[in-house]
Amino acid sequence: MITVSAARMAAILAFLCLSVGATAAQQASGCTSSTLGNPPRAMIRCPGGLVIEAEAAAAITIRAPAAGAAPTSVALSGRAVLIDLTPPRSFQIQTPHAIASVRGTIYAVDVEAGATAVFVSRGAVQVAARQGSGTVTLGPGEGVDVRPGEPLVVRRWPQERVARLLARFGQ
Repeated sequence: MITVSAARMAAILAFLCLSVGATAAQQASGCTSSTLGNPPRAMIRCPGGLVIEAEAAAAITIRAPAAGAAPTSVALSGRAVLIDLTPPRSFQIQTPHAIASVRGTIYAVDVEAGATAVFVSRGAVQVAARQGSGTVTLGPGEGVDVRPGEPLVVRRWPQERVARLLARFGQ
C-alpha cells in the first residue's frame, strides 16, 4: 500500500501496491489508471465495479484485503474524489474527519482543513464523524459537512454548490 497524489497515480500505476513494483501492483490489483483533462484528474477502475475519479492534487490510499481483491476502502487526506460503485457492496471513504460508508452509489467526498463534505448524487451513503457519536444517511441530492465536535446535519445542497463540486470532475 503506497500513498501518492492523484497526479502521479496514472504515471506510476502503484496506487494499490502491497510493497511490490508498479507493474506487479497493476496486475495484482486488477486496477487500471488513466489521466483525464479539463479539469486534470485521475480515473482509476478497479475490480468489483469501483471507479474512482481523483482530483489532480488529491492524496489517497486505496486499500484491498489481498492482492487482486476488490478494494474495500480509500483513505483520503486532501482534496476530493468522486466514487461510482456498482453493483452494491460494502465500501468506505475514510478522511481525517469522517467515514462515508456505501452500498452502491455515486457520491463525492471533499476534504479541506478542518472539515469533510460528503454529497450523494445517486444511491445512499452512511456518514459518521471520526470523533463523536451518531451517523446520518444521505440520499440523492443530500450532503453533510463534518467538522470535529459539531453535530451532523443533513441538508439538500443548493444547485450552485453541487455544480461547483461536480465541475471539479468534469461534470
